[in-house]
Amino acid sequence: MTDTDPVAALIRDVAERIILPRFRNLATDQIIEKAPGDLVTIADREAEQALSEGLRRIDGTAAVIGEEAAAADPSVLDAVGGARVWIIDPIDGTEHFAAGRSPFGVMVALAEHGRVEAAWIYDPVRGRMCHARRGGGALIDGVPVTIRTPPNTRPIATLATKFFPAPLREMVEAQAATAFDLVPFPRCAAEHYPTLCLGGNQVGFFLRTLPWDHAAGSLLLEEAGGCVRRWDGAAYRLDDGKTGLLLACDAATWDLAHATLFAEQTGLDPNAPPPLA
Repeated sequence: MTDTDPVAALIRDVAERIILPRFRNLATDQIIEKAPGDLVTIADREAEQALSEGLRRIDGTAAVIGEEAAAADPSVLDAVGGARVWIIDPIDGTEHFAAGRSPFGVMVALAEHGRVEAAWIYDPVRGRMCHARRGGGALIDGVPVTIRTPPNTRPIATLATKFFPAPLREMVEAQAATAFDLVPFPRCAAEHYPTLCLGGNQVGFFLRTLPWDHAAGSLLLEEAGGCVRRWDGAAYRLDDGKTGLLLACDAATWDLAHATLFAEQTGLDPNAPPPLA
């Protein structure tokens, strides 16, 4: 990423003009529950529109998939495996944003034929920009980042088990605690992926894997030296039609996490993720 990166400039501009002025300044009628427990704000919608228009100006050959556009019309997702596709999460962590707290962030990815090729994750409060290009490494605020795990420490895992049926959630968390120290999921992928890259924790585990939540972060983590795979061990692709994602700081930790989480005690099948609760 350079100082003239047009995507980074666009994201910063949208954050300054649209997102931050609404932070801790939302009226009640500007926060909507689009589904039970799933919030959207006027800032999400306005930011997505501005990002979509700006990205089309940068590369009009690419389709655009935004979280809010897909919520209004699920057929938008049909383009996810296309030749070139912009993927937008205008405010990841809307629950935090609506409550007037951090973390939340803006995530943009560029994919080609189902594989993420470039990624941007911006924290408007910190002013932190994460960026990755396939084969070009990961950068945070322009500085190359390679995951460094503290030696001889028990790995820290974050399990996003919100969408698991309650009994399964309890079994998975109990089994995970045999090998890892567990910390709560921050309910914000725009925070979780940089934390993995910076060594703050070593394992992430998801059932639901909507593309706007994971496209940008998955490439950032891979380019920082991490391991991103489906539960069955396959490489993560946006167009594979699968759910379930296991992240780790390196391949050895991924193997440990896989063996632990898919042990007989959990009843999880890596080839058949359970239905969303």
